[in-house]
Amino acid sequence: MMEEIARVVDYQQGWATVEVELKSACNHCASSENCGTSTIAKAFSVKTQRFSLPADKACQQGDLLKVGLPESVIIKAAALVYLLPLLGLFVFATFGHILALGLDIDTNTSAMVFAVIGASIAWMIGKRLATKLEAQASPVIIAYLGQEVGVISANHG
Repeated sequence: MMEEIARVVDYQQGWATVEVELKSACNHCASSENCGTSTIAKAFSVKTQRFSLPADKACQQGDLLKVGLPESVIIKAAALVYLLPLLGLFVFATFGHILALGLDIDTNTSAMVFAVIGASIAWMIGKRLATKLEAQASPVIIAYLGQEVGVISANHG
């Protein structure tokens, strides 16, 4: 189960609307201080995503929740979006090559054109199927963590 901390922004009739910060994978390694890619990642603002999920107990605005999504959903969606286009590319390239041999035209050009068409069609199909898969699999609340504790600093002067 992939887990993330979410902040409650609204609660109404058993449904908690939560906000999750979408973090970049960059900026978490030991080289982040000297890395140009890390500097670029820091320049962009943190993005958030809001969604609603059923809550067993009442929440208040600002409560923190641990939410989770099964890894199988993410793996299936990634396979649909990344592997299906590769399959389409190879299958259509082969078809284009065989068709060109039969029509006695340039096999390389035909294979490349059909490969692009096949990859594009497979990508669109994969994206549509991944969207349906993600819509069916909603995150669940794993734990109620309560309110965030802030740190107060005192100025000595």
